[in-house]
Amino acid sequence: MKPYAGTRRHLPNSPFKPKVVPVAETFVVDERVTHDKYGLGRVVGVEGDQAVVVDFGDSRVRLFTPFDKLSKL
Repeated sequence: MKPYAGTRRHLPNSPFKPKVVPVAETFVVDERVTHDKYGLGRVVGVEGDQAVVVDFGDSRVRLFTPFDKLSKL
């Protein structure tokens, strides 16, 4: 059996809602942020829309999208 090669489409008369794609939040350098695990920090590097480097005082952590536990202050 061949693997499915296409994307699924949502039919208008379907009783199920289409899957919602979350929009990744964008960050800029020197922006203050908070993380659920690491606490307060400052963005020191942005790698496109794929990762950010955050300085949390005692450590620098590279976080990848989606930024579920990271929020702006």
